[in-house]
Amino acid sequence: MVANEARLWSSLGTMNGSVKKAVIPAAGLGTRFLPATKTVPKEMLPIVDKPIILYNIEECIRAGIEDVILVAGRGKSAIEDFFDTSYEVEDVLLKAGKTELLERVQSVKDKINIISIRQKEAKGLGHAVYIAQPVIGDEPFAVLLGDEIMIETEECKSAIGDLVDLTQKNGKSTVAVMPVEKADVSKYGIIECTEKSENLWEVSAVVEKPSLESAPSQLALPGRYVFGPEILSALRDTKPGKNGEIQLTDAMTQVAKSEGLLATVLKSRRFDAGDKFGYLQANIEMGLENAEVKEKLQHYLKQLASTL
Repeated sequence: MVANEARLWSSLGTMNGSVKKAVIPAAGLGTRFLPATKTVPKEMLPIVDKPIILYNIEECIRAGIEDVILVAGRGKSAIEDFFDTSYEVEDVLLKAGKTELLERVQSVKDKINIISIRQKEAKGLGHAVYIAQPVIGDEPFAVLLGDEIMIETEECKSAIGDLVDLTQKNGKSTVAVMPVEKADVSKYGIIECTEKSENLWEVSAVVEKPSLESAPSQLALPGRYVFGPEILSALRDTKPGKNGEIQLTDAMTQVAKSEGLLATVLKSRRFDAGDKFGYLQANIEMGLENAEVKEKLQHYLKQLASTL
């Protein structure tokens, strides 16, 4: 690790929340949800009564992150509008005396700064992360994929917050992994690794969507990362790889071989809301935790199950 980066990590100490910036790439076209996503960004599709993107923002807030950089593409203005002030809606809620709902709408924008950057061309996840560099500067930062939802549990209040803690404790960039079935390794970035300690792996390389035969393990990347500034230097020098895109996984391999890269399995609940089944699963499970619809949904599911 070069001297200035070492000083950056050293200055973080062990205080929770001292990684203050996060990047959420949100420029994808959402083709798996067409025609719904023709005019509505997939990140704005609701899970019960909250858009997907809001779950990620709330995860960042719980981790003490102050600035979220949305890397958006054409047709994503609805995301920016959601985090802006809506005078008409807020006035209606105020006049109707719905103060609890009003506070819920207002709370997010008071707790975190949303900064939007346009990705003018779809050049891959690595490119999306790299173009946030003018805002990130030379600070450590988090990355959350916009269609991956991590729900808090008793053991994990914030998935990205746990990664921040591990990164600060060990002084190396740290990413989340999850075990997957052999049939699913070709859907994810897969790490090559050696076990360092319980639930902590030293990564030696990352392979983007390998075949089963070439997969180095069954530990996949579910879309949560905390990086030191060295990842930006690696991305700057990364050439287009698989599918002609600048792959974040290629830059991660460079970091693993130079500064070091760690991986851990998070104890949060995860839903792939960018997948139709995962999206439906998230709605059902979060609906069962929603006081307004819980009992009706339980009754309906029991009735439905009896007919299958």
